[in-house]
Amino acid sequence: DGRLTFYPGNQTVDLPFINFMKRYGTVFLNAYTNSPICCPSRAAMWSGLFTHLTESWNNFKGLDPDYVTWMDLMEKHGYHTQKYGKLDYTSGHHSVSNRVEAWTRDVDFLLRQEGRPMVNLTGDRKHVRVMEADWQNTDKAVNWIKEEATKLAQPFVLYLGLNLPHPYPSPSSGENFGSSTFLTSPYWLEKVTYEAIKIPKWSSLSEMHPVDYYSSYTKNCTGEFTKEDVRNIRAFYYAMCAETDAMLGEIISALRDTGLLKKTIVIFTADHGELAMEHRQFYKMSMYEGSSHVPLLVMGPGIKEQQQVPNVVSLVDIYPTMLDIARIPIPQNLSGYSLIPLLRGKAENKVSSKGPRPSWVLSEFHGCDVNSSTYMLRTGKWKYITYSDGRSVLPQLFDLSDDPDELTNVAIKFPVIVHSLDKILRSIVNYPKVSSSVQRYNKKQFMIWKQSLGQNYSDVIANLRWHQDWLKEPKKYENAIEKWL
Repeated sequence: DGRLTFYPGNQTVDLPFINFMKRYGTVFLNAYTNSPICCPSRAAMWSGLFTHLTESWNNFKGLDPDYVTWMDLMEKHGYHTQKYGKLDYTSGHHSVSNRVEAWTRDVDFLLRQEGRPMVNLTGDRKHVRVMEADWQNTDKAVNWIKEEATKLAQPFVLYLGLNLPHPYPSPSSGENFGSSTFLTSPYWLEKVTYEAIKIPKWSSLSEMHPVDYYSSYTKNCTGEFTKEDVRNIRAFYYAMCAETDAMLGEIISALRDTGLLKKTIVIFTADHGELAMEHRQFYKMSMYEGSSHVPLLVMGPGIKEQQQVPNVVSLVDIYPTMLDIARIPIPQNLSGYSLIPLLRGKAENKVSSKGPRPSWVLSEFHGCDVNSSTYMLRTGKWKYITYSDGRSVLPQLFDLSDDPDELTNVAIKFPVIVHSLDKILRSIVNYPKVSSSVQRYNKKQFMIWKQSLGQNYSDVIANLRWHQDWLKEPKKYENAIEKWL
């Protein structure tokens, strides 16, 4: 969650290396994902293109494997490139369940698709390496810096992708039941200031926006949660962020120990945030700040120190920024703009060949746990969220300066603002058209999958992540699918 990288969010947990990057670099106060879910978000970051242009609709459908990323271009221009950890931006990954849930989101049924969010404390005060796989990838990156990077005659670009602070799979609910366990050890939990944890306000289920209600239900969050439950989920999430920060620290320390820190640009960001029980939801797949607002910190030679940038930026800006750093000509077709002018503190006087950076950012979502395509335009103090064709579901408008927790939808109160923001949005993307093409894609993919199963269809579909609800009335849900088809 990007809000943890600056005041007041950063009061809840000790993140020494994020703070180190702030002291010696620049932090973006308003950085957003272009799609709040793993694969589509990474597809935007690696391609520099908005989601509707890459057609990265869900966690199964990302970029074509042969797509030319910024790293490919840097390699072509003489950089030594190295990747470790989670990449997750090409098509064809993630579970069957994840795909089928995304394809069937227009079906008229409500089924819980995730385990109930919960916490799990492991080990003792000496247990540091909770997310072992991430630590192993961090070790590989550290060893590479110490043993390989120091010997290179050419410049390098190193990418390290971590899983944390993503919730862990929840095997107690059945092996195929989502990732809803916030897991940490006492060592990390001690870095969290419990008194500073804000318990989010919830509106009643009956007052919720219909898309929020659907998300809350599919994410198994409509049951009873005590204040203690909510506080713990948030605390464990912050502790997982502290463990992530320590991995960032390993990289910074390795660069410092080898004398490379002074001549290396370091960028820290995320594919999406975590609602951690805001708006009666956990996970992502939402345009609320907890899910869509990502961290973005940059430090290194030529980067202004102790700078906070208020401009809205998004992950598509990474592609042109990387090329700008490497002095590689930037393709004109990109959705993003280089961050270098902002990073050097020259926001006003250096304009890219594309013209000035727009005053808005776009995020969109077409995957599971949300029952319609969603589009978010953030500009100035306003956040405008619209759904589907813009008519069948009411839009939302939030004034983030007055209402940072996004509790009051003021769309009806400010029709002129809604109209003007909708006009800007439609000039960027013909969203009713995109929504209907996603609907067609979902139906087509589902039918291909269903036919491929033949006789086994009923059994397979009943035992996906929604099995606990589905098995109560399997015929009812199969009929709902037939009706949709």
